[in-house]
Amino acid sequence: MSEHDWLAERFETDRPRLRAVAYRMLGSVQEADDAVQEAWIRLSRSDTSEVENLSGWVTTIVARVSLNMLQSRKSRPEVLVDATEGGDQPYEQSPDDPEEEAMIADSVGLALLVVLDTLTPAERLAFVLHDMFAVPFVEIAAIVDRSPAAARQLASRARRRVQRSTPSARRGESFGVYDGSAGPAGTGKSDLATAFLAASREGNFEALLAMLDPDIVLRTDAAAVQMSLEAELRGENPITNVPEIRGADAVTRVFAGRTWSPAPALIDGEAGLVWVQNGRPHVAFCFGTENGRITGIDIRADLSGLGIELYQRTLTGRRG
Repeated sequence: MSEHDWLAERFETDRPRLRAVAYRMLGSVQEADDAVQEAWIRLSRSDTSEVENLSGWVTTIVARVSLNMLQSRKSRPEVLVDATEGGDQPYEQSPDDPEEEAMIADSVGLALLVVLDTLTPAERLAFVLHDMFAVPFVEIAAIVDRSPAAARQLASRARRRVQRSTPSARRGESFGVYDGSAGPAGTGKSDLATAFLAASREGNFEALLAMLDPDIVLRTDAAAVQMSLEAELRGENPITNVPEIRGADAVTRVFAGRTWSPAPALIDGEAGLVWVQNGRPHVAFCFGTENGRITGIDIRADLSGLGIELYQRTLTGRRG
């Protein structure tokens, strides 16, 4: 596979999330597609050999392009960014479909889109990237050319305006950020692990990001690391073979699209997931949460000392 083909395949994997970012920034399916297409053009013409986080890098491009488009609306409100023609497209752009536009708008929330249109471009970017996609303020600051503290203030002002202006926000409902109490299906905190598992299996990158704290830490104990290394030698695809992974984007990449089948369980009284083999717990996934987001995931194959309650049965983890 050529480098260009690899980039196109990788970009296609990220495209739904990039399109979601652009749509929430721009409020238009066509403009969102234009922004994503422009990001692909820039990516395909760039040297990415030293880019460590390609998904984050492309997200930044989409955000910058969307910000420029928002800022240009005041001077040329009737002009849309032209779709680029030629062979640089890794996918076909969606047609200007009012039905599709309405469907996507409904999924985001028409009231929210109306309020977002009242924000300044910088406020909208800060709110969308941080509150909806868990992008750290230090990265947002670079896009809006301000300090991280100023980027935080932008998001805070935008959040207050959204909460004042939108009835559903005043009722405590969520706008794409999983808050643990009013999630996509009305789930509560006890169901956060189950929602995480569902989003992982579905490859729903956006939903996973919304559940994770930007500074989440994924830790794997020595027993689980060894188990993963042995699985790799057998040609299997373990979750991770490193002791620690940091950041929402990196952790999301570990779990997105994974075909795994742990069972929801209570681990020492807290919601988590457990792999079960021959009726016994084998690996535990312990979740730490704060303010409705997952702040940490501990993968433990050494279950000594853990009390695990699964399907109304109490299973006591033992070493070996």
